[in-house]
Amino acid sequence: MDPVHPLETLHGIGDHDGVDVTSWVSVCPRGLWKVQQKRTRKEGQQTVAYSGDVTSSSSGYFPRLGSLCRVRVRLKANMDETESSVSDHGNEKLSVQPDQTVTEVTEAVETAFPRCQDSVLQVLLGDWTTLRLGEGQCDITEACLEGMRAGEKCEILLSPVGTGPDVSVSRPAEEHLPLRATVELQAFTPGKESWEMSPGEKWEWVKSHKERGGVRFRSGDVWGATDSYSRALKLLITLYGHVRELEKKGQEHEAEEQRDTSNVDKTQHLPSANEFKTIKAELHSNLSLCQLKLSQPEQAKASATKATELEPAGAKAWYRLGQACQMVNELEEAKRAFRKLLELQPESPAALKALKDIVSREKETNAQLGLRLSKMFS
Repeated sequence: MDPVHPLETLHGIGDHDGVDVTSWVSVCPRGLWKVQQKRTRKEGQQTVAYSGDVTSSSSGYFPRLGSLCRVRVRLKANMDETESSVSDHGNEKLSVQPDQTVTEVTEAVETAFPRCQDSVLQVLLGDWTTLRLGEGQCDITEACLEGMRAGEKCEILLSPVGTGPDVSVSRPAEEHLPLRATVELQAFTPGKESWEMSPGEKWEWVKSHKERGGVRFRSGDVWGATDSYSRALKLLITLYGHVRELEKKGQEHEAEEQRDTSNVDKTQHLPSANEFKTIKAELHSNLSLCQLKLSQPEQAKASATKATELEPAGAKAWYRLGQACQMVNELEEAKRAFRKLLELQPESPAALKALKDIVSREKETNAQLGLRLSKMFS
């Protein structure tokens, strides 16, 4: 939900309107994209609301984690044209009507929003649809919505960041130029800031992000998986104090306390200290795998190292640590990681092959060094 890297924010005030221009870097299945957002707030902006469960107001309220947002995204063909009216086939059935329930809309949207590699904006274009803020369906759109009031509209300019393997993916001709689009927020349901959520609610979000990351990775959406695992870790870290307190007090006493606390969901339970450590290690290990796939060996090494520290018996993390060390040419560290893996899995073909490759690589390096030295003193 947070932009990958906020760049700058400029504020300007006209005669009657307030204009904000903000830049950041967002993630999509095809890599990193720079986003420039221009948002105009008009004086006397009307409250937008409709019957049913979805309500909203423009008087200073913004969507927060878990908010269902009724949003429309439109592409502009180029910098001089008006908004494109192009919409995907089937958008009409996903439009949010006043007499629809939030549940019906959410189910329809979740079914109709498969993330795909050849799209920058992971939303249906041209018609009103619903996103749940915080799920990371479309990082670009979510980052825009976080600072918008109901009834507001903003313009965004998108251009690819020239790093990562996905930059080389072929694109339609019109995408060689920066893309321009508009994002409109019509209405949204109440949500929560992370600090307002109960520990149980945070834990449910952590599990949801972890599961979503696995689904995205298996579908080839490595950038999306990286985003999901990162979101899960950010929330999981905030649970450490609660888990530690739970461990100290004991499960029985904590369960009694929760029953007596009205604002805690009785159906939600925090993980034990061991489960917390295991989940955190798995998230770091999975993140390391994604970073290896994205040719980010330094980050992959750091993530895998954290995973092995949390869960020394995690074979996958040791293998990924070895791979990352190989990629940054730290061969001694790589050998230590693969040998640790062999302690856990003595017959591991991957570890045996990796050690053999390192030995061959060291022999080749030594031979080249010897040749250079012989030429120097000959």
